[in-house]
Amino acid sequence: MNPANSNPSPGDAVQSAWEAAYQRFETPEAEIKKFVARLRELGADVWSRDAQVVEIFCGRGNGLHALSQLGFTRLEGVDYSPALLARYTGSAVCTVADCRALPFPDASRDILVVQGGLHHLLELPSDLDRTLAEVARVLRPGGRFMVVEPWLTPFLRVVHQVAFFPPARALSGKLDALATMIEHERTTYEQWLGQPEVVQKSLRRRFAVERCTMSWGKLRFVGRKPE
Repeated sequence: MNPANSNPSPGDAVQSAWEAAYQRFETPEAEIKKFVARLRELGADVWSRDAQVVEIFCGRGNGLHALSQLGFTRLEGVDYSPALLARYTGSAVCTVADCRALPFPDASRDILVVQGGLHHLLELPSDLDRTLAEVARVLRPGGRFMVVEPWLTPFLRVVHQVAFFPPARALSGKLDALATMIEHERTTYEQWLGQPEVVQKSLRRRFAVERCTMSWGKLRFVGRKPE
């Protein structure tokens, strides 16, 4: 088929609408600053700067920029979207791949990071289990896995109520962007938020917990692959 004569799929349209909302929600500079603070909160200041670090679901690469600002130099990124990876302009080596089949040898990396990607998985628990199995396979013994994902805390419930209140959306472009993103990912988003026990069980089965908090609408988890 000639791409010039093909029509975009409904999935492409949804992805484009989500991306447009995401760009309204937060500037790249603001996101990088947020990621730097988040990494420090989860202990990155004491991680070896020689570590081989992979960010999965890395998207346009702002998490990779944050890791670079913290002094990590052996960086790689993985995302399923070639269009998103094409927007990355840093020095990390990026690969188009499925997180359920990572393109790395066994026990070859020190740290894997995911910030806001697991809640996009289509099927729980199967896709989550496959992804975590791949993470565990790729990590060296004692390697770290850092996860930050939305979590249905009381704070997030309030955010949802406000974001979907029409006058609030009209007054705040950020709230409207958030509500639009949720609308376009509602199926996977609600599936993720609705199965906290499944998520925790999957993480704890594969990794020894180093840090784990659930507050302000986020799960923040750092686990170690058993030695």
